[in-house]
Amino acid sequence: MTNQPDAVTTVYPARSVITMDEGLPRAGAVAVRAGRILAVGSLDDVVARAGTGYVIDNEFLDRVIVPGFIDQHLHPVLAATTLTTDVIAPERWVMPHRTFEAANDPADYRRLLREVHERLAPGEWLFSWGYHRLWHGDLHRSELDEICGDRPVAIWQRTCHEWHLNTAALEEIGVTPESFEGRGFMSEQLDFEKGHFWENGAFILLSPFLMPRFATAERYRDGLAQMIEYLHMNGVTAINEPGIAWSIEPWEMYQEILGADDVPFMSTFLIDGRTQSVKGIADGDVLADAARQLERGIGTDKVHVVPGQVKLFCDGAGMSQLMQMIDGYVDREGRPDPDHHGEWMMEPDELRRIFDVYWDAGWQIHIHVTGDLGVEVVLEVLADAQARRPRTDHRMVFVHFMNSTEDQVERIAELGGIVSINPFYVIGFADKFGEIGLGPERAEVIGRSASVVDAGIPLSYHSDLPMCPSDPLAMAGWGAGRMTVSGRVAGPEQRIPIHEALKAVTIGAAFSWRREHDLGSIAVGKIANLTVIDDDPYELDPTRLGSIRVRGVVFEGRWFPVSDALIERRVENCQPVEPSTIQDGHDCVGHTCGCEVAAIMARHMTRTGWAA
Repeated sequence: MTNQPDAVTTVYPARSVITMDEGLPRAGAVAVRAGRILAVGSLDDVVARAGTGYVIDNEFLDRVIVPGFIDQHLHPVLAATTLTTDVIAPERWVMPHRTFEAANDPADYRRLLREVHERLAPGEWLFSWGYHRLWHGDLHRSELDEICGDRPVAIWQRTCHEWHLNTAALEEIGVTPESFEGRGFMSEQLDFEKGHFWENGAFILLSPFLMPRFATAERYRDGLAQMIEYLHMNGVTAINEPGIAWSIEPWEMYQEILGADDVPFMSTFLIDGRTQSVKGIADGDVLADAARQLERGIGTDKVHVVPGQVKLFCDGAGMSQLMQMIDGYVDREGRPDPDHHGEWMMEPDELRRIFDVYWDAGWQIHIHVTGDLGVEVVLEVLADAQARRPRTDHRMVFVHFMNSTEDQVERIAELGGIVSINPFYVIGFADKFGEIGLGPERAEVIGRSASVVDAGIPLSYHSDLPMCPSDPLAMAGWGAGRMTVSGRVAGPEQRIPIHEALKAVTIGAAFSWRREHDLGSIAVGKIANLTVIDDDPYELDPTRLGSIRVRGVVFEGRWFPVSDALIERRVENCQPVEPSTIQDGHDCVGHTCGCEVAAIMARHMTRTGWAA
């Protein structure tokens, strides 16, 4: 297959074209011209509308065409930098050019950390990502000193919201306890003696202290190249970074690398309003500062900062159990744990202050919120804003939405909000959080997708890369299947139909940042972004969606195939799981079925995550 000149109309017949267009859900062919969709329908109808001089390309005759997949929320800066670390995480990670063994317990973690230390040259920094206290135990800088001696060590926690540094690292970057003083509640989000920095404490540590050592130009370039390869093999054609941090992100490099002609996806970015809070920008200067950021973010259609949209933050990282919970946390015996509490990334009054400025100016607001107390705070802020200055179609996005109540879902619908969920939360964390922190009842309903859909709230899914693999087919399968790492279904009433799950990675994702007019479905006039796959998702068990082979994408009318080697690498670990890994009581134990594939699917990092 060859790419045709823009002046040529190319007709692509397919086994099926799944459009995500309610007016025409299925078609037999699609015609593309000058990067746009010219016609959709039966082959005869499409040919009739193609006019003269068209070319029929039968490359997809036995394939299924779907709208180009969208990852509503991922972080190129985090993906690029984690891809260049030594990963030691609870899951086995298959990355573009390396595979990392899982660390299932504290002993595994320390063994793998020591192996990395022994492999590196003397004096070289050791950067590792993936540590999580619930799997790997507590981590103190004195222990890092013992394992790695005078080597500088920086451990990036699984959520990217926390860092652990040893003594040599702290000394080399010249950070002291005084470096964090005078910043209000943010000055309390660290334990210097322990070498532990979280939320805003971690943000202060990064810039200007750690980032010059960690995020070098060489690491960025290597990591971005791997991310491009990875997103392509998973069929992603559009990504959104919700909250660019100008102090650490390489905008010129994004223009050069992500904007290159051979990169088959578009990248958009939102302003990060939290940095305005950190800097103490007064109400009257917030929009002027936003205007300066937008001017700095002028780029191309392919890579640019989106005007009129801003990212704010409420409570802490859900995967770290730093979210703010109405009923607090519990220990392993299910008793209230007074020593465990959530954190604020923006305190409620400060969130309200910045929110109101953007609301009154008519901006669309996206808010990171993970705990049900955080959701309550955001709902109060939104309700007061609607009462003071009513707005229709404001599309305020509840981002992540790990924990919530049924009443809160109803109020979101009443207030016109929309929801974007990371569907891996339930897959990778429901079991562990049911044991400690949340308890089984709350952990069971992490990420209430069905409640959101039933309430008529627009839903999207996102990876928050690197929080989970940016694999939209797998994400759809997680939302529709909710099969955890133990092989059980968590909160079965929260599963959604495959159609709704596919909407969440296509038209729902486009809607969440006002791109539904040109992305997210296969309809006349829209950008010709298509993902080509082997199987019809509607014909499979939801737990098998992640194993569908992605053959490539049509991006803005140009065909970008995935190599056979990468296609097979993506699914190479999709092997039948041993019966012992299936939860006792499943009637599928001992034979091949959807749940067997589901259990390996739930260990998606092992099977398809980060493969290249």
